[in-house]
Amino acid sequence: MSVYIAHRLFAAHDRVLAADLADRLAAQVGPDRVFLPFCDTDEEDLVAEVKGRRLFELDRERLGRLDAMVAILHGPSLDDGVCMEIGYAAASGVPVIVLTTDFQTYSLTEDGPRLEFPDPLLQAVATRIVRVAKLGPPTLSSTPPQSRFPGFRARNAAQMSTALDAAVDALLDLSDRAPHLMGSPAVIGAPVYVEASPYTAWGRDHHLSKACVDAGHTVTVPQRFTASDPVAGALADLAAVCSAARLLADVSGPETPPGTALLIGAAAASGVRIAAFQSRPTFTHAHGREPNWRNLMIQYAAGAHLDNGDAVLSWLAG
Repeated sequence: MSVYIAHRLFAAHDRVLAADLADRLAAQVGPDRVFLPFCDTDEEDLVAEVKGRRLFELDRERLGRLDAMVAILHGPSLDDGVCMEIGYAAASGVPVIVLTTDFQTYSLTEDGPRLEFPDPLLQAVATRIVRVAKLGPPTLSSTPPQSRFPGFRARNAAQMSTALDAAVDALLDLSDRAPHLMGSPAVIGAPVYVEASPYTAWGRDHHLSKACVDAGHTVTVPQRFTASDPVAGALADLAAVCSAARLLADVSGPETPPGTALLIGAAAASGVRIAAFQSRPTFTHAHGREPNWRNLMIQYAAGAHLDNGDAVLSWLAG
């Protein structure tokens, strides 16, 4: 069994958590069968002509030969690189176990069905969700504590330990691979799937969809946010993306919206042409790496980066 641990890379405590999970998994399946990004791509010390692209290539190569994925998601802000990797695995038929200690659940309307994550796509593609929403029990001691903070820390540490053990158990309990969700290969005349961003006027006003229609393309748009069953709508969106001719995704916002990132991963695994629209990029910088205008898993999965209407029309004509 080859296991990929998808996790947020950009804070030390997130890397510590992922390393703890990797160590527990390695004790059960062997260290050579666990892939831990950042650690196993040697990101701190890697030297490459285009470092971000090389890291993308290393991660994608491993994504192409998995038996299972364990993804750590901290809600409600979900890492776009992790979501992209989940989409890639799901479209490839790889079972995905999602681990969260978020104590909130979500709904798309005040009285709508409760969801594990803000975007129903995450719930739709997960083979299993490991949710440990409660702190560990209070520590009992005959000696009155000098401070309340160590006790609170201990309860959180116990919660995380329980969650990690539960994720390992869920992985070992996998009996079958997840259903292969990839759609049929794209054919001439297949629609363009347009994924808008909730952060921009382009998304709210459907300008991207209109640009595609005006260029003579058939357009498919998301169903999951308006469907009476959001999870069924999410699975329909996933199938539509995997069989589309192209994916035009608005990646604007603080991060690429989580469902959009997941669909980019699914499209990449399915060989669908991808363009990312972002009218005002914010660049990130890391030691030895070229400036990135989005998470590198998003940036290099997309074949084109568009920032205005004319660029959209040019891509559609190409």
